[in-house]
Amino acid sequence: MDLQVILLTLVSTTLVYSAPLIFTAIGGAFSEHSGIVNVGLEGIMVMGAFAGSVFNLTFGHQLGNWTPWVGLLAGGVVGVLFSLIHAVATINWRTDHIISGTVLNLMAPALGVYLTRLLYDGRGQTAILQHPLSTMTIPVLSKIPLIGPIFFTKTSLVAYLGIIISIYCAWVLTHTRFGLRLRSVGEHPEAADSVGISVYKYRYMGVMLSGFLGGIGGAVMAESITLNFSVTTIVGQGFMALAAMVFGKWHPVGAMGAAVFFGFAQSLSIVGAYIPFIKSMPDVIFSIAPYLITIIVLVAFVGKSAAPAADGSTFVKAK
Repeated sequence: MDLQVILLTLVSTTLVYSAPLIFTAIGGAFSEHSGIVNVGLEGIMVMGAFAGSVFNLTFGHQLGNWTPWVGLLAGGVVGVLFSLIHAVATINWRTDHIISGTVLNLMAPALGVYLTRLLYDGRGQTAILQHPLSTMTIPVLSKIPLIGPIFFTKTSLVAYLGIIISIYCAWVLTHTRFGLRLRSVGEHPEAADSVGISVYKYRYMGVMLSGFLGGIGGAVMAESITLNFSVTTIVGQGFMALAAMVFGKWHPVGAMGAAVFFGFAQSLSIVGAYIPFIKSMPDVIFSIAPYLITIIVLVAFVGKSAAPAADGSTFVKAK
């Protein structure tokens, strides 16, 4: 295998594996900038993967090639509904954010499998999707000398969409009234409340955005990588996205870059056999590498990265 083919395979696989993490990590950033810690990203991804798979199987014949793209929106909508559990628990009932998020993570796989059994005659997983998110060659860009064949041939279009969305979300958080108000309730909710900003409303919006983007991330995982829904469709991907958000210092573009890095770590299990320097390493190393890197990143950066000042706090509106 020549160098260009190796690079093409490595870049393409990296983008495919990083796409679910990009959307979910950006969603986590919105939640935490509003002051709500969301460790329930794993559970949100599970429900997004379930919704995306069911939608794909149900409407594939009617929608054809549009099915996986509309399935992403279905995953996002279900992610929003599921995230409302976390919003109500943390904002209205003032539950500990970590405990509430953990409940989401424990609830989602069991709920997803239960609903799958109800819908598919007792089977614990769905059939293989017939309309997946396939890699594609991007016209014009793929003709650029050197970089075109590597970055824009048989690549993940949804990953590039996630990169564009991360840049847009960074602009929203720093240059729009919505973004500045969202960040204000995550930095100093009492001060925001004193000038008439509804802390509860913006915290709800932050959590719901994390649910929407996390649900899309789960649907991307199901529709482009596993190609079905089962209890093992999302295995640690939500925690990787959480680590990417921390690694990226709660900034959408930083989170996106970290997600691409984690996607690269996962891609090594696919392309490692073709890279001369590492192909002799045992396969188990490539399997555990993404999770080991996640732990290392969390240990190395959690203490050094500054979260929004009121992240994880409970706000009680003054009367």
